[in-house]
Amino acid sequence: MSKALVIIDVQKGMWTPTAAPHDDIGVLARIAALIRKARAANAPIMYVQHHGKDEPNHPFKPGLPGYPFHEAIAPAPGDDVTVKTKSSAFHHTDFDTKLKARGIDHLVITGMQSEFCVNSAIRGAYERDYRITLVSDAHSTGDLGPAKAEHIIALQNAISRNFADVRPAAEVTF
Repeated sequence: MSKALVIIDVQKGMWTPTAAPHDDIGVLARIAALIRKARAANAPIMYVQHHGKDEPNHPFKPGLPGYPFHEAIAPAPGDDVTVKTKSSAFHHTDFDTKLKARGIDHLVITGMQSEFCVNSAIRGAYERDYRITLVSDAHSTGDLGPAKAEHIIALQNAISRNFADVRPAAEVTF
């Protein structure tokens, strides 16, 4: 069994002048700690980056300030980056092919936004028979209408138990 750390859409565009993802500093610190653990174990680190190609002013459009990864967790040379244009890391990308080519069968999932791209990655991985660990305290989102971010995150953790092992970063090993 080969595990990979998957970091989804932790891009600067998630932070705006008036809002940040819930517990953003803590989530970034936990993802950074997972990166160190993965590197120490020689586990692959797979980044997923959203490309807002269909909207001219989408914050995740190449060339705009929101497109790059947050500097606290940015890829290092040798880390893989898959660019996607839809919610799922698997939709019309070579992500699955790259994982299979490396013999990866277990994904440790972190990132942004819990209810959208993180959720889609979990379901896409499940449909392709990967083992999945959702890191319960290393994914985040912002408030969505009447739904508070902390409740969305808790709901994602609860729903994901149907598809994944859900555990905090401190309990994750590679």
